[in-house]
Amino acid sequence: MSTKTSPNKSPKNRLALIAGPTASGKSAIALDLAKARAKAKLDTWVINADSMQVYADIPIVSAAPSQDEQSVCPHHLYGAWDGQVSCSAAEWAKQARLVIAEAHKAGALPVLVGGTGMYMKVLLEGIAPIPEIDPEIREVARALDTDAAYAALMIEDPERASMLAPGDSQRIARALEVKRSTGVTLGDWQLAKTGGIGDDVDLTAAVLLPERQWLYDRCGLRFEQMLKDGAIAEVEALLKRGLSPDLPVMRAIGVPEIAAFLKDEIDRETMIAGGAQATRNYAKRQFTWLRNQSPSDWNRIESQNVDMDSIFASLLRN
Repeated sequence: MSTKTSPNKSPKNRLALIAGPTASGKSAIALDLAKARAKAKLDTWVINADSMQVYADIPIVSAAPSQDEQSVCPHHLYGAWDGQVSCSAAEWAKQARLVIAEAHKAGALPVLVGGTGMYMKVLLEGIAPIPEIDPEIREVARALDTDAAYAALMIEDPERASMLAPGDSQRIARALEVKRSTGVTLGDWQLAKTGGIGDDVDLTAAVLLPERQWLYDRCGLRFEQMLKDGAIAEVEALLKRGLSPDLPVMRAIGVPEIAAFLKDEIDRETMIAGGAQATRNYAKRQFTWLRNQSPSDWNRIESQNVDMDSIFASLLRN
């Protein structure tokens, strides 16, 4: 993700970003920042950058900020999409750009909070303007077994093939269908990314990478707290909608486990164990992505203790 300095940057277009795996305390830190700024009579807008918290159907399961928490300062893009819609990174970034512009116009500091790296990457770097893939070409590319698809990609786009693991079936198929449908490699398309705001904002970014066992313990506690807060009723209402199981909202962490329990496919203990493990697995993937993919100049906080004054000092004054 680009954080390159640009002459267009100014105090008027500051942007804060608090990234981290689930249960790492991102939302609490954002609220602390907003409260500290409020004492200095500075306005703050919190903007969701979590791919599950965008859905109105699952505020409990997705651990979205409560109404009381959201009353501290304006919160945006939480529960903004209906579960029957798949919110893409591109669509989220489009809406996030609008909210950030509105915050700047209002003289407020926009603060992105979330753990969905692809959302933040698309917002800051932009997205490649790849045309719609020919359906027939897509069907053929995705019907190939992984070995055959990788062998074909080695011939048709060797540079991309060398960047991928031979077993990464999804990315291999994507690279192959893009090259066959457009005649241009995925790498070349990515050089033409558009819509990124990274060069036009003054970014202060913090990545939370707390001690692993502390994080995993919190993941287990979080799932149990969700159940106490009404997650089962939330999923029950979701199931009554009869939505496609392929939709993101139906695959949210905890939903499959609770759904299986409601259908009497597993008992409560198995549901709790499965949900807690799924949460830990998700946190592990987010942790790995943020450690390896986030820019080196972002503040990395490798502790559960966050020193607000040192990380966000410039944002607490003006």
